Amino acid sequence: MPKNYISNSTDSPRMFRNGFLESLSKVHFSVPLIIYVPVILFFCWKALWQVKMGAGLFIACYAGGIFLWSLTEYVLHRFIFHYVPKSKWGLKLHFIFHGVHHDYPKDKMRLVMPPSVSIPLAFGFYALFSALVSEAYLYALFPGFVTGYLCYDMIHYAVHHVNINNGIWLKIKKHHMLHHYSDASKGYGVSSSFWDKVFRSDFIKK
Repeated sequence: MPKNYISNSTDSPRMFRNGFLESLSKVHFSVPLIIYVPVILFFCWKALWQVKMGAGLFIACYAGGIFLWSLTEYVLHRFIFHYVPKSKWGLKLHFIFHGVHHDYPKDKMRLVMPPSVSIPLAFGFYALFSALVSEAYLYALFPGFVTGYLCYDMIHYAVHHVNINNGIWLKIKKHHMLHHYSDASKGYGVSSSFWDKVFRSDFIKK
């Protein structure tokens, strides 16, 4: 298997000549928390106090949203982020979305999903859920889904930039590091290796 280029630099390589576009490609890890924690709290309030959903049903729908995100995370990472087009334009787009992270995995400013990408995705998934489930379930399902996304972003940042040396966190980190430094065609789950096991894209344990 040919070795891919991987830089040990912590710098953020410039991707755009245009300064505005360049700024949109970088984000501090705290930004998703600032944006989406209020969103989660708002929808939880709507579910529990406006719709008056029972606690048991709320917990079930909220947990279902987290579980649904875990599958979405796997599908996005495997089939969207790692889809390598053949056209020159497509290759540039692939590098902007995910290739830069594999080439510069220690770049702190291009690790969590920038709002320029996550906000349109959030609106898109909200519209999809609105079309598929009733309002009563939507207000608990969607904040669970967003919670799953936030966990993914924070875990992804932590496995690259936090000294993790014990327990399940070390297992998660090792799984993701194998994806980066051993075989990028396996180990697509970041916050969990569950779907890698289900779809047989996990690493062979020796």
